Amino acid sequence: MSNNIKKHILYVENGIGYGGAIICLRHLVRNLDPARYIPMVVTGRTGLDYQGIANEAKWQHITDRHIDIIGLRKKIAAVSLFNTSATLRLVINQLLARADDLCNFLPFFLQLLWTAKRFKADLIHANNEPLCNRAALLAGKILRIPVVCHVRGDHDGSRLMQWAYSLPDHFISVSNWVAQSMQEKLHVPANKISVIYDGIALEKLDLNADGTEFRKQHKIPEDAYAVGLVGLLIPWKGQELFLDTAKLLRDAIPNLKMVIIGGTPDDCASYEKMLRQRVAFEQLEEFVIFTGHIAKMESVYNGLDVVVSASINPEPLGTVVIECMAMGRPLIGPNHGGAAEMMEHHKTGLLFTPRDPVSLAVEIEKFYLNNDLQRQLGHNARLHALDTFAVGTHAGKIQALYDSLLQ
Repeated sequence: MSNNIKKHILYVENGIGYGGAIICLRHLVRNLDPARYIPMVVTGRTGLDYQGIANEAKWQHITDRHIDIIGLRKKIAAVSLFNTSATLRLVINQLLARADDLCNFLPFFLQLLWTAKRFKADLIHANNEPLCNRAALLAGKILRIPVVCHVRGDHDGSRLMQWAYSLPDHFISVSNWVAQSMQEKLHVPANKISVIYDGIALEKLDLNADGTEFRKQHKIPEDAYAVGLVGLLIPWKGQELFLDTAKLLRDAIPNLKMVIIGGTPDDCASYEKMLRQRVAFEQLEEFVIFTGHIAKMESVYNGLDVVVSASINPEPLGTVVIECMAMGRPLIGPNHGGAAEMMEHHKTGLLFTPRDPVSLAVEIEKFYLNNDLQRQLGHNARLHALDTFAVGTHAGKIQALYDSLLQ
């Protein structure tokens, strides 16, 4: 690639909410070489966090949902007639799918295509898996420019999914586990996949952030033992498992506080409501705290005694794992997916049996009973993170990939 011509990179973010994927994308955009690239970010959703992208790059919000198809499905499913007729269910689901294509996908796709053309994009970088970001992939095909797809999860091998995975010119996988899954389930050739760990601006993390402020804000006493689950409130993130664990530990650890940290996507409002109802019904209000979304996480990590990642499905490489390790905090994660790839049991953190609240409770008690273990594993985790997740290394590898595709 000529160093005299800046290349226009169009990033398309179409995730369910403001979480790890968009945070890592913002780290990347901030660290691109401005002498070589001009980035533009398109998001399907908006809000204060998304609007902050405009301070780092060109940013445009293109609405990806004019009609709430998911909400309609839930309302229709509650009608008794719908559940008594398989034919009726099939017809209605097909109608809803076509309505989604016509009212949501098509307007987003056409506006994205026009945006990419006006921006004179040289390459499109889809920040989510191919099916949910198929508009970006199709736009790249029409404009005859390379498309890179960032894959952060595990997906089945359905025909529709295999078609979507046939569209990108290259894939960025956030972990070896994800790359292997793509090859086995979706038959993606190994030479079309680059494993590049997500990067964070390690030097900007405030290691000395005041955790007591976080505790005061959420009424967590100084002498409480605070265990925090960090992540969007969506079912696979493991909040229900966390509540099961809270019930097991409330008599074992004095002054226990189980803290659920994270915002709730619009699609999951009913899930948050169910969690809160469960806390009330099972009389866990004394132990469980909901904080909602928190933008600056350093004070959260420093305010917690232990940080937990509890995804019930294998997670590719959670931002929580990266940030917590970089902060040198005691971390517990499930022994599957990216967490198992990044963490070494009893060296950089503790691993528990996925979906097993008893196993998670055992690991939490290990930390509670051994302060030296907390400190040593936190120290080891930080050293590992500094060596693995530097955003400069991340950006450099992605820029090298862009160069190879733009030659």
